[in-house]
This record gives sequence, structure tokens and C-alpha cells, in this order.
Amino acid sequence: MYRLFILSILIFLYSFGQAQVVNIESSRIQTDTVGWAGSGGAAVSVTKNTQQVVTIDIEAHLQYKTEKSLWLILGDYGFLKGGSEKFLLNSFGHLRFNHKLNKWIRWEAFTQVQSNHIMQIRSRYLTGTGPRFKLVSKPKFRLYAASLAMFEHETEKTKPAIVHNNIRSSSYISFTVLPTENIELVSTTFYQPLYNNFQDARIFNQTSFTISATERFSMYLKWNWIYDKKPAGTAPKTNYQMVSGFKIEF
Repeated sequence: MYRLFILSILIFLYSFGQAQVVNIESSRIQTDTVGWAGSGGAAVSVTKNTQQVVTIDIEAHLQYKTEKSLWLILGDYGFLKGGSEKFLLNSFGHLRFNHKLNKWIRWEAFTQVQSNHIMQIRSRYLTGTGPRFKLVSKPKFRLYAASLAMFEHETEKTKPAIVHNNIRSSSYISFTVLPTENIELVSTTFYQPLYNNFQDARIFNQTSFTISATERFSMYLKWNWIYDKKPAGTAPKTNYQMVSGFKIEF
């Protein structure tokens, strides 16, 4: 019972990081050439107390670029293993299409499926579309903003299951700072209220700091934070996580 109690506390603490924030800007591979590009990365944590606890988060990214369009495919899978027991913490898949209308405006459309058992989300399906604006584009600083509308179908991991069908705004602002050739700071903040009830809103941010060791290999440090006014079940309203890992581009 003592070991189960310790493991429960560790799971609870780790759940604060599982907000499943999608940092759109840090997921885009900046390239001047058309065609395919991608990356893969992982973050691993090992803790030894009364028993060994291992947490692993794996992410993958694939994109296809033409002269005016960009396709992004993102995936993430995280789990925790304590002793002989394994727990699925989170998973999601994200598909986004971006089309250039002119020098400053793009049109985006996306769909996403995700689950987070610790946050009591059995499944959440999203689909949305809207404009994205390039506000500043300098060699060492970029600033973007977007205002999208999305449909959300969510099933809570409760008994009996509670199902929500909502239409939300999904606006975000994102900036990228490039102080040197091998250092990148990206921060994206989302605001997602219901159109018919702006008090029911989610606010979340992901800030990532990346240092490139080589052209293909880099190390990163990410900060995730989310506030959900009405979370699923009895999940906490505020969650956060600091995580480090590596990424390989191809």
C-alpha cells in the first residue's frame, strides 16, 4: 500500500505537465526549399525511491512544403512506468494545413485527436480553420498571430461518461527570438473560450529554448503551462511542466 501511495503521488505530480500543448512555431522546420522535412525527439526521466519510476515522452514531426502551402503532421506519446505497472499518460496526433494568401496572411486548417487519462480526458477531437498573420519578420525576431474557430468533441473519462460538443475560438500569438545561429527561443500562447460563454476558457503557453549542437541534432528545454476554467472531471484547473530532451532533424 505504501508503494502504491508513493506511485500515486508521482503520477499526480507528473500529470501537471501533460497539458498537450502544441507549439505551432517550434514545430515548423524553417527551410527555403520545397519538399519533405521532419524531426523526432524524446525526453526521459528516471527516479529511484522505494521503486524505480521511468517517464518517457516521444514526439515526431513530418512536414511537406510547396511554394505556397505547408502540411504539418505531429504526434506525441507519453507514458510512466513504476515497478511492474505501466500507465498511458497522454497521446495526440495533429494535422495542419497552411496556405499562403499573400506576404502577410496565411490560411490555416487543422484537426487533432488526443487523450489524457490523468487529466480525465478519454478522447478529444478538434477541427478548425482561420487566418494567420505575419506581424514581424526580421532575421532575429518573428511575430505571428492567428484567430481560428474550432469544433470540439470531448468525452470525459468518468462513469458515466460525459460528452461535450462545443465551438471555441482558438486564437494564438507566437514569437521567435534567434540571438545566434544555434540558439532559438519560441513562445506560443493560446486563448480558447467558448463562443457562447467567454468565461469558459482555456489559456495555455509553451515556451521552448533550443540549442543546436550540429545541423541535425539539438537539445531543448520546454515549459508548458495551462489554465482550464472548467476541466474534465475533478482534474486541476492549472497544470505545468518543465521538461528537457533532444531532437534530430532529417
